[in-house]
Amino acid sequence: MGKVTNITKVKFSVGDLIQHRLFAYRGVIVDVDVNFQLTDDWYDQVAKSRPPKDKPWYSVLVHGSSHSTYVAEQNLAPDDILTDISHPKLTHYFSTLENGRYIRNKPMN
Repeated sequence: MGKVTNITKVKFSVGDLIQHRLFAYRGVIVDVDVNFQLTDDWYDQVAKSRPPKDKPWYSVLVHGSSHSTYVAEQNLAPDDILTDISHPKLTHYFSTLENGRYIRNKPMN
């Protein structure tokens, strides 16, 4: 996915707990794109609120579900519950929750 550079302002980072502003689900950020990276077809079918493509988008594991989603920054808010996320792929990305933030797994050598 897209690279985050020093000049790009993003509100969230990998491991941050979030809540979706419109749909109220909780989740954890697993990837950050500085702008929209999926197809126009996907955007037209799924992004009904037409969020800006030139702002950050995030890949999110959805709490209490087995799916992930791709969300525009404008639709996310910090999670204020700060408790564990339940998702079958969570341990693929993260080792533990510390101080309300997930710690990324160490890369395998």
